[in-house]
Amino acid sequence: MTLRMIWVNGAFGSGKTTLVGELSRRVPEALVYDPEQTGYLLREIVPVPWDNFQRLPLWRKQVVSTALGLLEEYGRPLLAAQTLVDAAYGREIFGGLRAAGVDVRHVCLRVSPAELERRIDGRTTAPGDPGREAFVRRWCKEQNLLWAGAADGLRDDGVVLDGHRPVADLADEVLAGI
Repeated sequence: MTLRMIWVNGAFGSGKTTLVGELSRRVPEALVYDPEQTGYLLREIVPVPWDNFQRLPLWRKQVVSTALGLLEEYGRPLLAAQTLVDAAYGREIFGGLRAAGVDVRHVCLRVSPAELERRIDGRTTAPGDPGREAFVRRWCKEQNLLWAGAADGLRDDGVVLDGHRPVADLADEVLAGI
């Protein structure tokens, strides 16, 4: 049996989590793995760069290890939504998974900068904490500037989809590709 993983990548506000939610609804046996939770765990244990836990080599290793563990232990498809800005980190993670025999499908969502900003400004991430809310929005927008500069290198390893399209259409296209 081939172990399968779909990794949805894109800028903050591109619809990664929404697409993974739709894929999960359509493929109910799939497990949803949030690599960000691995970063939060590491923050409880070791010092993490304030701006991005992805800089930790241990985070990247643990993402591969956790994904492999979930795939091997449960034998079910795995869905992940995570922005990877650094193409080298993507190559490290996807390469580690592929070396272990995982069929990784890397999907990149492309959304215009204006739409990304609109989506980021329209969501709430820190209810009741306007200072934190402003910080998170500013941080997401800064990361999106980095994403714009790195996106071509990341897209080389994946399928690029227009994130302006309805999520149902995106899910159809992803599932048709596997």
